[in-house]
Amino acid sequence: MCEVPPRRTNTFTYPPNYSFSHHRLRTVLRDPVKQPIVLVACGSFSPITYLHLRMFEMAKDYIRQNTDFEIVGGYFSPVSDRYKKPGLLNAHHRVNMCTLAAEQTSSWLMVDAWEAFQNYQRTAVVLDHFDYEINTILGGVHTQEGEHRDVRVMLLAGSDLISTMSEPGVWSHQDLDHILGRYGTFIIERAGSAMDQAIDSLARWRHNIYLVPQLIQNDVSSTKVRLFLRRGLSVRYLLPAAVVDYIEENNLYLDDGAGIEKEAVTGR
Repeated sequence: MCEVPPRRTNTFTYPPNYSFSHHRLRTVLRDPVKQPIVLVACGSFSPITYLHLRMFEMAKDYIRQNTDFEIVGGYFSPVSDRYKKPGLLNAHHRVNMCTLAAEQTSSWLMVDAWEAFQNYQRTAVVLDHFDYEINTILGGVHTQEGEHRDVRVMLLAGSDLISTMSEPGVWSHQDLDHILGRYGTFIIERAGSAMDQAIDSLARWRHNIYLVPQLIQNDVSSTKVRLFLRRGLSVRYLLPAAVVDYIEENNLYLDDGAGIEKEAVTGR
């Protein structure tokens, strides 16, 4: 087995009153032969949709049928407000919506607010944070016989991430090597995305890039949901009911950068 490169970041700043969520993290492996992994999805989640949740289920099916990994947990990691993306609601609301979605629709997903409530953190550092919390602070997991195992943290994302990773100058080579070389990623393929060329440009890390087919196409996006909300259209059954209720109760997304996002949705 190849030696795993060391974590680059071992000291971290923490938001006020922060604690790492691990109430659903499974600490005992079902199969001692398999490698324990945790899936981490980084993103805006403004708002979280059923597709964001569905990504974890698609990855779980793929992992069970095609790999020697065993999932022990899954996390949403909403980005910081400092990310400055159009339509990005404040972190307080985004974390609340993600928490409602994870707690009320899943038995294994969790939300980590470390990234959300501080300065912008690079994805490579976010993955180091999860590795540190799970393996150094919590001590990893164990087999049923009590043998210790470190948990491998892996990034879960849509195909648009691989597209940006393959574009020169968007990601630093050092960060790409750390994310794809040390951790690895599961990429959910989306309709109409050209993956082959992107993967070719990342060939040196191909062994750590797993492409998960989307067997039932779903093009719901947070951008489209925000546009619907500003137009007074229903978004029920596009998002978990608890998230829709939260948006309505707090009058969210009624007016936030509509002109910019209209161009993104219509292509004009």
